[in-house]
Amino acid sequence: MRKKKLVLLAGSKETRRALTEQLNDILGDFIEIESFSSEEGLPSLLENELVIYSSYLIENEVQHIIGDGCEIIISRRTINYRYIDQLLALPYGTHVLYVNDVPETVSESITTLMNLGIDHIVYHPYYIGKKDAPPLEIAVSPGEMELVPRSISKVINIGVRLIDITTIMTVLGKLQLPTELGWAVSDKYTKRIIDLSRKLTKVNLEANVLNRHLKKVVDGVNDGILAVDLKGKITVFNEVVGQMIGVSPDFAIGKHINTVVKNQELLHFIFNHKDDEDYLYFTLNQFNVMVYRFYMKFEHSIVATFKNVDETIKMEKVTRRELVTKGYVAKYNFDSIIGHSAALIGTKKVAKKLAKTELPLLIQGENGTGKELFASAIHNHSSRQNGPYLAVNCSALPEDLLESELFGYEEGAFTGAKKGGKKGLFEQADGGTILLDEIGDISIKLQARLLRVLQEMEIRRVGGNKNIPIDVRVISATNKNLSRMIDDGTFREDLYHRLKVLSLQIPPLRERSTDIPLLAEMFILQNGHTDIDVEPAVVKMLIQYKWNGNIRELKNTILYMLAVCDGKTITVDDLPNEVSSKREKATNPFTQGKDNILDKKDYYTILDCIYTINNKGVPASRVKITEEAEKTENPLTEQQIRLRLKELAEMGYVSIGRGRSGTKITEEGISYLSVNLL
Repeated sequence: MRKKKLVLLAGSKETRRALTEQLNDILGDFIEIESFSSEEGLPSLLENELVIYSSYLIENEVQHIIGDGCEIIISRRTINYRYIDQLLALPYGTHVLYVNDVPETVSESITTLMNLGIDHIVYHPYYIGKKDAPPLEIAVSPGEMELVPRSISKVINIGVRLIDITTIMTVLGKLQLPTELGWAVSDKYTKRIIDLSRKLTKVNLEANVLNRHLKKVVDGVNDGILAVDLKGKITVFNEVVGQMIGVSPDFAIGKHINTVVKNQELLHFIFNHKDDEDYLYFTLNQFNVMVYRFYMKFEHSIVATFKNVDETIKMEKVTRRELVTKGYVAKYNFDSIIGHSAALIGTKKVAKKLAKTELPLLIQGENGTGKELFASAIHNHSSRQNGPYLAVNCSALPEDLLESELFGYEEGAFTGAKKGGKKGLFEQADGGTILLDEIGDISIKLQARLLRVLQEMEIRRVGGNKNIPIDVRVISATNKNLSRMIDDGTFREDLYHRLKVLSLQIPPLRERSTDIPLLAEMFILQNGHTDIDVEPAVVKMLIQYKWNGNIRELKNTILYMLAVCDGKTITVDDLPNEVSSKREKATNPFTQGKDNILDKKDYYTILDCIYTINNKGVPASRVKITEEAEKTENPLTEQQIRLRLKELAEMGYVSIGRGRSGTKITEEGISYLSVNLL
């Protein structure tokens, strides 16, 4: 028996193929299906045929081939369920460009998708002739891929729209096919609807689980989080921001922001601010809050985070206490470095400038000059002051132990290694500063490893096989002559230049002798002695002593004298032997061969006048010294001053320049004045 026939007419080759495949799948066992497309070419004439149009839009294209006796069915089309998964996988609120050939098919498709429950996506229509496409990343099209703008980075092809069940049932009726076939077709469509329903249900369940998880995450953070779409609808509103604004999340989510946020300044900042990113401080329900807002371009959303400033300060204090407990904090700042000598003031001035950089710094100076003090002060004066500060004495540990301390180790790296391994000092100093004291004492092997750290800003633990990036400023210190060590082959020249990108030389105490009285007073007070006096003769001898051990030796001397002195005054008898034994050698030159001119009032007057003039930033001429002396109880003539200046210069207390350079008081002269002014 000859099969009944159905003729399919479509506009494009792609549509013809897809719909022919669908009709053959459903009706191919019962009817003959013949198909044509305008794109591929139409037959010259059709007569006495049941003809199905792919869409009413092709009616004008095919009308000229429709002859006598033809019966026309215009298809109703629906989405191809096979490709629904790709749309369901898109996040809520995703903006997509929906692309098809004409406005009518675009509108029909979007309506169908929305009716199917795929309404979590924001669809933007696009078709032939539409000039401007919004700047989106994703496009969706039912097989019309060639129409998608080139600017789109991701295209989802949901396949050609298929003929729906009502059209299929119409075909069955027109061809008078068996009722059982209608039931089979209905069952097949029902199965597809059930499959789609299952997919939607599964997606909804997964979305609900994910939403609950995300809600717990968002509610668990310390900051408030609020997000709105461009229409002002609140999409995210966690419990923290609810406490700050005084509204529950259940009430806020889904509402317009105007009904939730009553603070007009905050409302304007979040929703109407021009900048993509900005922050501003507010007081909300007695919370001091920093609000940071930013625009998410592709999500078409505005997000604002609310940080409790008081809580942040409290957390910083807790962190600071933890760093102190672990010893990872710099104890000293520049105010801790006592003295007013020109040498010290100049060194502190340079050090403050060096603190403002991130470059490696090498601090050099004799033992006891305060290198670690300067390193600590530099850290506290830098942008890393809130980060950890770790100091390690490289001469205090054996090579292998120093290596594991600096770089850390992995579990099982050596006998006795801790389970789980251990972070090294470089890792622990991340975000802060590390001081490598006595850097001149490390071995050649460790020098090579340290060089790599400085080059790459990465470390590898002992026994490890991966590099760990670090963010650390490296300060090193030494009392050794590294240049000489390079010549001797005991220090790597390449490491030297890596360490000494910046350098700071700390002056020895003998070059800042005017600071000795202040330092002595500080050490006395630090030991709780507020009622102890020091004889001027003792201070004089302390100033004149050479202090090869620098400040450390001076401190030890003060502690010794506090321990042995009787009563409330430290005398020359309390000086330790090594200082008192040089008493004769250290006698002031004013008392040797100059008729004991220390007792001559005019010499004190001259030195004091020069000191006063120099402090004004100018050299002292004889005329200026004369004018300054007239203000004192011991006025002197210019001739007297000329004679006395010559003697003071011979004793090293002043430096007489030529012409306008005038006279300047020396460190020795200042030291003498300091002693006799105590």
